[in-house]
Order: sequence, then C-alpha cells, then structure tokens
Amino acid sequence: MSILGKLTLESVPYHEPIIMVTLAVVAMVGLAVAGLITKYNQWGVLWRDWITSIDHKRLGVMYIVLALIMLVRGFADAIMMRTQLAMATNGAPGYLPPEHYDQIFTAHGVIMIIFMAMPFMIGLMNIILPLQVGARDVAFPFLNNLSFWLTAGGAILINLSLAVGEFARTGWVAYPPLSELAYSPGVGVDYYIWALQISGMGTLLTAVNFLVTVFKMRAQGMRLMQMPIFTWACTWANILIAASFPILTAVLAMLTLDRYLGFHFFTNEAGGNAMMYINLFWAWGHPEVYILILPAFGIFSEVISTFTGKRLFGYKSMVYASGAISILGFIVWLHHFFTMGSSANVNAFFGVMTMVIAVPTGAKLFNWLFTMYRGRLQLTVPVLWTLGFMVTFTIGGMTGVLLAIPGADYVLHNSLFLIAHFHNTILGGAVFGYLAGFNYWFPKAMGFKLHEGWGKASFWCWLVGFFVAFMPLYVLGFLGMTRRLNHTNNPQWNLWLYIAAIGGVIIMFGIIFQIVQLYVSFKQREQLKDTSGDPWNGHTLEWSTASPPQYYNFGHIPTVHDIDAWTDMKEKGTAYKLLDKYLPIHMPKNTSAGVLMSLGFTTFCFAMIWHIWWLSIVGLVGAIAVFINRCYTRDVDYFVMPEEVLEIEQAHAAGAAQEVKA
Repeated sequence: MSILGKLTLESVPYHEPIIMVTLAVVAMVGLAVAGLITKYNQWGVLWRDWITSIDHKRLGVMYIVLALIMLVRGFADAIMMRTQLAMATNGAPGYLPPEHYDQIFTAHGVIMIIFMAMPFMIGLMNIILPLQVGARDVAFPFLNNLSFWLTAGGAILINLSLAVGEFARTGWVAYPPLSELAYSPGVGVDYYIWALQISGMGTLLTAVNFLVTVFKMRAQGMRLMQMPIFTWACTWANILIAASFPILTAVLAMLTLDRYLGFHFFTNEAGGNAMMYINLFWAWGHPEVYILILPAFGIFSEVISTFTGKRLFGYKSMVYASGAISILGFIVWLHHFFTMGSSANVNAFFGVMTMVIAVPTGAKLFNWLFTMYRGRLQLTVPVLWTLGFMVTFTIGGMTGVLLAIPGADYVLHNSLFLIAHFHNTILGGAVFGYLAGFNYWFPKAMGFKLHEGWGKASFWCWLVGFFVAFMPLYVLGFLGMTRRLNHTNNPQWNLWLYIAAIGGVIIMFGIIFQIVQLYVSFKQREQLKDTSGDPWNGHTLEWSTASPPQYYNFGHIPTVHDIDAWTDMKEKGTAYKLLDKYLPIHMPKNTSAGVLMSLGFTTFCFAMIWHIWWLSIVGLVGAIAVFINRCYTRDVDYFVMPEEVLEIEQAHAAGAAQEVKA
C-alpha cells in the first residue's frame, strides 16, 4: 500500500492540453498576485486585517471575492459546454472527450450554486444585515470566520480536482447508481462529496449565527415587524438553511458510507434504494433554490424603495409572502417525482402546491410595481438589474408553473426546457439580485461608488446574453432535445444550439465589463468617493454609518421608532447627532483559529478523497486541537476607548455635513 494512497503521478492529467493550459494560466496569475503582494509588502496586512479578521464586513468582502473568482471558473465551464454543443452537431464529436465534458457539466452546476451564488448571498448578508439591525457584530464572530474558511476549503477542493485527479461525471445531483463505487470508481465523486460536505458545514454555522443575531441583537425599539425587508428575506432564507442543510449533510454521509465502507443505503442490492437518495437530495435541493432567491427579493425591495424615494408598498405582505415561500419551499420538492409512478392524488397535490408558490412571488412583484407607481424612479444600475429581473423572472416563474402540471412535466422535465427554466429563475432572479446588491452597497463596503457607465454596459450584455442563451433552450425542449447530451445528430436542433452559444459569448462580455467596471472605479476612486455614508439617500440603518463603516459599526446603538429607521431620523433631525460622551465599546479580537481549523478539515477531506489515511488523521486531529485551544483561550476581546470613538464619530459627522452642504 502506497504512503500516498491512490495518489500517483498518473493522477495529474498532463495528457489533457486544455487542462494543462488552464493550470499554467492559473499558476501565472497566482504568481503575479503573490509578486504584487510581496512588492508592496502587504503579506502582514493580508494576514492581520483579512485572513484572521472576524469583522463581519471584511468577511463579507472576502465571500464576494470568492464568489467572483468562482463565477469566472463556473462561466468558463459554461462557455466550454455551449461551444462543445455548437460544434458537436450532425454527429460530429466536438472538441471535448465525453468524460471531460461530463466533469465540466458537473463542476459547472456545483460551482455556480454552492461556490458562486451561496458565497455571494452570504457575503452581502454579512456586510449589511448586522448594520441593518443596529448590531456591532454577529452573535458569534469567531464562527463567522470559521464559516468562511470552511466554504473556501470546499472551493479549494473543487479547484484541486482540476489539477489532481478528476471531478464527478455524474451531474451536480450525483444520482446513484451512477455515483456508487461500482460505476464511479475514481475520485471524482469523492471530491464532490467532501467539497459539498465541508462547505455545507460552513453554511449551516452561518445560518445559526445570523438567526441568533437577528433575534437577540436588534437595536433598541426595533420590533420584528420593523426590520428591513432585506433582513427579513435573509432571516427566512436562514430558517430554510437551518432546516434543509442537515438533510444534505446526512445524505452525503450516507453516500460516503456506501462508497467507503460498503454500506447499501442507495445501491441496487442488499436492500438499498436509489430512490431514497433522490428524495433526500431534493428535500434539500429545492429549498436551496428559495434560499438563493429570497435574499435577492430583499435586495430588490431595498433598491426600489431607495430609488423611488418612497416607503415600500405593502411591507407586511412582503414579510408574509417571504414566509409563505419558505414554508411552501419544503413542499414543492416532491414535484421531482411526477414521473416516478406516484398516484394521481399525490401528483395533483404537489402540482398545486408548486403552482401556489407563484402567488406570494407575484405579490412581491406587484408591491414593487406599486412602489414605483408615481415615484420618481432613478434608472441607476441597481434599478436596471431589478427591472431586468422582473421581466426574466416572470417568464421563469410562468415556465415553472407549466412544469408543475404533471402531464407537461412528464414530457418536459428531462429536456432542455427544464435547463432554461431554472437558469431563468436562478440567473435572472438570484444572480441579477446579487449584482443589484453589489452595485447598491458597494460604496457602503468600500467607500467609493462603482462606475455607472461600465455597470450599465455590463447589465445590457448580461440581459441580452441571457435571452439569446436561454430562450433557444425552451425551443429545444419543445423539440425534444434531452438534457445531458454532449453531441447531437438532429438538424432541427442545430440553429438553436448555435444561437445559444452566441448568447454565452454576449454574457462573457457582461462579465468582462464587470471586471473593467471594478478596475475603472478603483482608478477613479477619488472622484467616486462617498464621504457622507449615505450616497443614495437610503432608508435603513446601514446608511447611518460611514463608508466604509466604523469597525465597531455604531458609536451608540440607535433607537428605532419606524420601519425606515434612518429616514425617520433624518426627518426628525436626529441624524448625525454626536453624543457628549461615549461609552467603551466591547469588541472581539481577530483570530487565526478559523483559518487553521479549516486548513485541518480541508487536509482531512483531501486525504479521505485519496485514501491517505495517516494524513486524514493528522488533518482531523490538527483541526480538533486548534478548536480545543480556541475554547481555552481567554484573550479574545478588547475595549475601544471613548476618546477614539468620539474622534471617529466626529470625522464621520464632519464628512456628512460637508456632503449635505455641497
């Protein structure tokens, strides 16, 4: 038995030119970044202020950086698939071997949902939610740091699979029997299992952390029905995470036992049942869709309210609609089994439940429209993303209702119609929402606005590219093209596949323009600087802080009397008021425990993938040792003195006053 388990020199895919070129580019970019950090002597800053930080705002920024990196990786997979399907028509093989295509197919799904959308959502939530409820930090700051590094550990494993070994060829849902050892003997499925498992742990910790923050750390006077809609949307999403992610943990643990110890939970022999995997997976998988979309709904509410200069129409109905979506989100998953021999009564019930979820979604859309009515809507970049979403999501929602009809679903669920539908909702809903939030809250997090021109160019490329890329897939679904094909031989389909590939290219320009937007904005940061902390004349508490916010968030915790707390303070003349005296502020200290624990767990996961048993023990014991050491560490906090607080608050008030005069 080898000391490195199954890991050999043959595990490196050096015979695959596409992979090797990619790795070479990644290595060069990595070396360039490391060189720049060394040149400007920033390693200490990176370690002290970012890697070991437990400041929720900095962690939020790191989550979003991770999401943007994985967006580039996930989109590269997408454009490769679209190119393959455009080339592999009329029986041509295309340029990707089938086994490589299947890996890209799986990696794209896993990356975009788990390592792009989720970190983007959690990043925005980290930056904004504690500020919106008037808290100085989250309930458990150390766990917040650990959650991020566990998610990053999962992302590292996914990217390692590119260089060492392979990724799963099973599709992102990894259905048995294809994912069992007999049919997937390589390490691909193991990479999938351990990457999802470690990131899932991080996400679950995040949800618990934010639920405690919302229920226990709100500002004085802020009742539950006075919380901003974004906070409510995130809270419902966190309730869904707390309810559904343990199911994912359990199902992955059972698949692990099947593969590693010869258990038979999901096999076709010895009493196993593959259907049980599908049930459990979708009991997590469909609520996951609503976990992604609910915070986006919250972002749209904040954006529309701010840029119309009006109070949001139908506050209570927004809260109740979000709650209804959360509850129904746990019932709709059974529509995945229309095709699996259920009775007519069962199919009818879950079909109706799936359709009913369109009602609270529609209520939200109408509330935004009514907020816009007679409002002076400013067509800023966040508003454009919102309007784009309202069009795309309406189409995606209608096609979802169509798929909730058992008879139609029976015909369409295994076709490209379904692919078009869920990209319609996740991309045109969740991702558009996160990009709206990114542009909206960027000045709050970084201290300067994003360039409007490049932001609008990016938006139009995304919107046009989206329709050109995904509307043809609806047509292909109706024409009978099934999912998961890597080549085709039907002349009827060709034109639509070519159009879809062009759409992918247009979206690519949207992503390039976003990168340009960031670069130009950074170059022009002095012209785009936000000195007031309230560049959009916002309504909620986060706009009462400086940009970027004070590291302690609030010099004194505000007292809330209204849903739009900050607007209320501005109208009453209590905004930017300095106290004569401030109290010492209790703050947590940065710690390296989170990143070191994640390093231990990531090492453990990598070793388990390759059956390097001694290394897995080292990784696990190391992580537990760091955790125990952290439990017994007493030097975990400090106080910010009143003099320092007064100085910082005076500087913020002076900047705000200057902006108001201007």
